[in-house]
Amino acid sequence: MAKAKDIMTKNVITVTEAMTVEELARLFLKHGISGVPVVDEEGNIKGIVTENDLIKMDQRVHIPTVITIFDAVIYLGSSKKFEEDIRRMAATKVEDIYKKDVVTVDESATIEDIATIMCEKKIHHIPVLKKGKLVGMVGKKDIVRAIAEGK
Repeated sequence: MAKAKDIMTKNVITVTEAMTVEELARLFLKHGISGVPVVDEEGNIKGIVTENDLIKMDQRVHIPTVITIFDAVIYLGSSKKFEEDIRRMAATKVEDIYKKDVVTVDESATIEDIATIMCEKKIHHIPVLKKGKLVGMVGKKDIVRAIAEGK
């Protein structure tokens, strides 16, 4: 049974929080990729950023309905989500848009485990770790390739 280490992309392109969103978009286009890990100066994973994170910057913002009673403002929707949407629209750096709750797998994870995680968590890119360090990345295309090759 094939493992993550057998199907992962080993030469992983990474970015830092300081990269601009324009540089990120150009990186995705240049390399034909749709997601990358965000790392700190030591190479530790801080999160992941994908094309979806870039696309969300241009989505319409729903302004929550508010009621004013005796000088108090009551939101009938999530004011936190509204604030988050505004922050994303104004984003200039990766730090403004990346997901910090990244799902990772060990290099010994099976293809079935990875596929299950992708389906259950609705994610398409999973960083692969060995002893806590980034050693690869598994994407949807890697899973499809493994299936096509009979792994």
